[in-house]
Formats: sequence, C-alpha cells, structure tokens
Amino acid sequence: MKIIGIDPGSIVTGFGLIEIVNKKPVYIASGAIKIKAELPYLKLKEIYQGISEIIQEYAPTTSAIEQTFMNKNAASALKLGQARGAAMTALAMHDLEVAEYSAKQVKQSVVGYGAADKSQVAHMVKVLLNIDRPLQSDAADALAIALCHFHTQQSLLYLHGATKTVRGRLL
Repeated sequence: MKIIGIDPGSIVTGFGLIEIVNKKPVYIASGAIKIKAELPYLKLKEIYQGISEIIQEYAPTTSAIEQTFMNKNAASALKLGQARGAAMTALAMHDLEVAEYSAKQVKQSVVGYGAADKSQVAHMVKVLLNIDRPLQSDAADALAIALCHFHTQQSLLYLHGATKTVRGRLL
C-alpha cells in the first residue's frame, strides 16, 4: 500500500507519501505546492494540477486528507474548503479512495495527544519515518495524515481479525 496524505491550503498545500513495507511505514517523498496565482479559480487549478502530477509520479494506491475545521473567520474556512475540494477532485479523478481525518485524530494517532502542537507532530513524523532532515510544516502535516490513515487501517484490521483491505473493504 502506498498512501498520499494531503494538508490542503489556499496558499500552500502540503503532500506526503509513505509506503507500507513489511507492515511498517516507509518515507517516500513530501513537499508543498506553493500557490502562485492570485485569482481564486486559478489557485484551485494549481492545486488540482499539482496533486495530479504527484499522483502520476508516485502512483499512490490510497489517500487521506485533513477535514475542514470550523474557523471563526468564515472567509478563511471557505477558502480552505475550496482548496480541499480541488485536492479531493484530483484524488477522485485518479480513482483514489479518500479517507478524511480531523486534526485531532491525526495528532492523537501520531503523537498520542489530540492537542499536540505542530512541532510535536513534526518531531514524531521524523521519528516514525526515520527522517533526519528538517521538514517543512505543511509536508510534515501531510505525512502525519498519511501515518494516521495507516494506523487507522491497521487498527481496523486488528479489530476485525482481517488480514488486509482491498478498496476499503476488510478481507
């Protein structure tokens, strides 16, 4: 299984890829799509195209994305929702199932504490994936989302006594 995690944003969208080898997550790649366009619809196009290029290059088999959180600023929440929609459309157009996780679920899965700060998440991502170089914040968050998906899938397999999943179904 190869998982792409997406941390959507209207200015920077983070991505991270891990592969499961012998039931352990292995780092493949991470980075950020830095949006250059000014017009909203062109920003969404950049997100869509950027994620599509990453999918074509790395061929993930499944995906995970952070859920939208309620923000006091409605305009910011709307922009984040649009960026998330562009990312999810790119994933869907490449026939990838999309799992969604809240920020609290991701932090709980990676750090063990749902209110962990970004530096704690980045540190644990580096430890869990044996990364010895600095990670950009958005890339670290995207890798954390991919790790959360892996941990969730492993927990579901264990709870149901299954040995693997195929297209989201336990076998």
